[in-house]
Amino acid sequence: MRHRRFAVAGTAVVAVLAAGGAVLTVRGGAEGTAAAERRPLDTVTIARGDLVDTKTVDGTLTYAGGREVTGAAAGIVTSIPKPGQVIEQGEALYRVARRPVVLMYGKLPLYRTLRAGIPDGPDVEQLERSLRALGHADAVTVDDHFSSATARAVRAWQDAAGLAETGTVDAAQVVFLPGAARVAEAKAAVGDRVGPGTVVLAVSGTERVVHVDLKVTDQALARRGGPATVELPNGTTLRGKIVSVDGVAERKGSGQGEPAGAAAEPTVDVVIEPSGDADTGGLDRTPVTVTLVSERRARVLTVPVEALLALREGGLGVELVGPDGGRRVVAVRTGAFGGGRVEISGPEVREGLRVGVPRA
Repeated sequence: MRHRRFAVAGTAVVAVLAAGGAVLTVRGGAEGTAAAERRPLDTVTIARGDLVDTKTVDGTLTYAGGREVTGAAAGIVTSIPKPGQVIEQGEALYRVARRPVVLMYGKLPLYRTLRAGIPDGPDVEQLERSLRALGHADAVTVDDHFSSATARAVRAWQDAAGLAETGTVDAAQVVFLPGAARVAEAKAAVGDRVGPGTVVLAVSGTERVVHVDLKVTDQALARRGGPATVELPNGTTLRGKIVSVDGVAERKGSGQGEPAGAAAEPTVDVVIEPSGDADTGGLDRTPVTVTLVSERRARVLTVPVEALLALREGGLGVELVGPDGGRRVVAVRTGAFGGGRVEISGPEVREGLRVGVPRA
């Protein structure tokens, strides 16, 4: 039986010895055993335990839900928030001619003027819900109907906000966003003239997420709901969960080491949510290191990858070392790989036996 010593990466077998290195070939039978016994080896024990296949990739820690706020009010900007500022429901996102454009919570944009007599709709319900949260709609039934009570609540809110008490609401007064908005960038400055269609702010949510541009060839590492760990630049490690994996691949410029103009390998966007109590700091677009788990095998027999032998006849094996120092090569089947170890099985392997590994 001839064999060469190899290492395993995932399910692929690659030579341990790189360019210029020699690979020892040993024949089977008595001649092979004698040759094997002349080679200096260390030994390790075949162990039983859990095996986790992981891969480390680069990621970016940022804020979820990035979007642009487009203005509807026409005039001169008189107040604009600073990057990093968090705007909550009822507060002004910015001011035009000293009149506030107020944030309210809701998933639908304000696509029409809300007033008495309009057809019922979910946009009315989210307005009423926001008015109640702000303390102006105790007598209003939160539903999809704009009633006279709704109009009274709107006038009360307008009075408190410093707006004309019209009883109607339009996009020059309110912007609906799903939740609190963190200002990423001010697209307009105090003194700028804005109007309908002008981009005034770039904002995001306040929840922290990590984005990974994962190579398509590694897509099996990422599954929704799967675990991940995130290492911050200061060395702090956080637990996380994969919340989405984009179904569309993109090419984002040339990859490292590729000729200028060469197309980069396509990637998919993977979004990871750190655990709720994680302290991620306040910096945006922070480079982080992400460890993804592709497979977990419980209570399997494992050996270090360098214990594997590529058999000339095909397949893989390990070299068993007996208590008396005798050696013999046996064929094995391999399974999962992780942490420098590989799962093995076969009729002649069991927990506690010792196998040879190259001496360092």
